[in-house]
Amino acid sequence: MAFENLTNKLRAAFKNLRGKGKLSEADVKEAMREVKLALLEADVNFKVVKSFVAAVTEKAVGGGALDGLNPAQQVIKIVRDQLVDMMGSEHSELTFASRSPTVYMLVGLQGSGKTTTCSKLAGHIKKQGKNPLLAACDVYRPAAVKQLEVMAKRFNVPVFKAEGDPVSIAEKSIEYAKDNGSDVVIIDTAGRLHVDERLMSELADMKKAVNPQEILLVVDAMTGQDAVNVAQSFNEQLGVDGLILTKLDGDARGGAALSARAVTGKPVKFIGTGEKPEDIEPFYPDRMTSRILGMGDVLSLIEKAQTAIDEKEAAELEKRLRENRFTLEDFLAQLKRIRKIGSVKNIIGLMPGLSQAMQGGGENEEKELSRIEALILSMTPKERENPDIINGSRKRRIAKGCGQTIQSLNRFLKQFDDIRKLMKRFSDGSHSKKGKLRFPFM
Repeated sequence: MAFENLTNKLRAAFKNLRGKGKLSEADVKEAMREVKLALLEADVNFKVVKSFVAAVTEKAVGGGALDGLNPAQQVIKIVRDQLVDMMGSEHSELTFASRSPTVYMLVGLQGSGKTTTCSKLAGHIKKQGKNPLLAACDVYRPAAVKQLEVMAKRFNVPVFKAEGDPVSIAEKSIEYAKDNGSDVVIIDTAGRLHVDERLMSELADMKKAVNPQEILLVVDAMTGQDAVNVAQSFNEQLGVDGLILTKLDGDARGGAALSARAVTGKPVKFIGTGEKPEDIEPFYPDRMTSRILGMGDVLSLIEKAQTAIDEKEAAELEKRLRENRFTLEDFLAQLKRIRKIGSVKNIIGLMPGLSQAMQGGGENEEKELSRIEALILSMTPKERENPDIINGSRKRRIAKGCGQTIQSLNRFLKQFDDIRKLMKRFSDGSHSKKGKLRFPFM
């Protein structure tokens, strides 16, 4: 899971801070030393780390945070705010042209996941009510066009292909879009194993010919600092409008996501979080920061869940939340629906508190989820309806019934209580800029 190592190290550093009633300047500097090492090990750019640590230290020591009622919490808040600022502060949305079609050029090195990302982006845009067209302009890589067609079928998005050089194909795709009612054209360009003059020349010619609304650079997050170096090179030679980081689910370090904006000055607009077609999501600096700090990402989880649940079920669950009637039976039902949303590993990382609780024993998340299901299934209907009645003898029976420990049961019940309280708080819509939020998941 992205940032797993970083999250664990930051959590340890903050735990040391919280363990002290009053903080000194030396305490802050020691914590920042640990944070610095954690960021460097996560492959964050050295200059970015140096600037980050200096800014946090100055605000914590010079800003009066140490004199407050809860200095540790204030220092952690400063770290959080600085992380958000480092990654761009605000979410940067795709822009659309005033005249149709809007053209996006996706560029990047070979192997970065560019072709797959093109189709995922088309699917994302289609959900917004647009009618995208994919243009197959990678004529060099064997089977690139076929791969694009296969991926596009999953979203029922048409693919334009033609004979000729990439620039002329791109131009023809725009004319085709105008004639066939497509209001968005996503161009899949060719990549190389490295940045070279021929690649940049071809992309520059294409940019001049089709005048794209945005050039989006696709970079492989697993390449760490190389990803940031590639982004910087493309931006200097071509000029890009935004970045898409792929394979973020496979990088336990995740430093590229933190460094990219600070080094290039260009916003990260999307991240790839898995191999499934729907595993692409808009990049929100504040939400990503919450994930990094182990605080979960409630809003992203809501958005994912809303695409995988029936509206009637969502309304009924919301009602139960408002009436404080969310039970373990509801919890079990929502657990089963999680698999509809995406990778269990990624979903768990979005849940406040649950990701930390499910790190035991080195077992994968699927097995941990099965353990939770086993715990609930070992309970009686009455216990699932009202877990408050689960006393010592009931706990022994439940644990024995599913071959688990009482400590494991206690930990789960505490997490369930925390999640229930959190869901109750969010169900009133007070945390949404757009109005009422529903919580159609556990």
